[in-house]
Amino acid sequence: MTPERTDPEANPEPNEGADGPPADGDPVTLEEIPTDHPIVLFDGVCNLCNGVVSFLIPRDRTGRLRFASLQSPVGQTLLEHHGFPTEGFDSFVLVDGGRTYTKSSAAIRIAELLGWPYRAGTLGRIVPKFLRDRLYDVVASNRYDWFGRKDQCMIPDEDVSDRFLS
Repeated sequence: MTPERTDPEANPEPNEGADGPPADGDPVTLEEIPTDHPIVLFDGVCNLCNGVVSFLIPRDRTGRLRFASLQSPVGQTLLEHHGFPTEGFDSFVLVDGGRTYTKSSAAIRIAELLGWPYRAGTLGRIVPKFLRDRLYDVVASNRYDWFGRKDQCMIPDEDVSDRFLS
């Protein structure tokens, strides 16, 4: 069965991107991954991406978002299941209720999930998707040069570690 997708670029061409260290730990089966919360997949070695996750955590007042790095066993399993490349992937992904959102669509959906005032970010849908995603691509392709990268994936603080899947 092919998972339902909301983005036309659900199978983007592999390119330079989140190719940080290989997944650590034992592989994870799809059945082992909880699906009762939306999951944000992010580049765990990207300073910008880690900053976005750090921004989201306190603003997700209901604690509904879960996080996994693209490089983690959970991230690798979800990428593969949803038809994305497991190496060189250049977008963060939101997996929500069996649907996947990437690039600007993921950002807009996350804004919607956060509630007010962040829900105002859904006005971004007014901008044509190809323009939103073009801007996203420019930032994504320059994120390491502009913001730097880490040698290893971020380690969450103990008080939020239950929201991170590995």
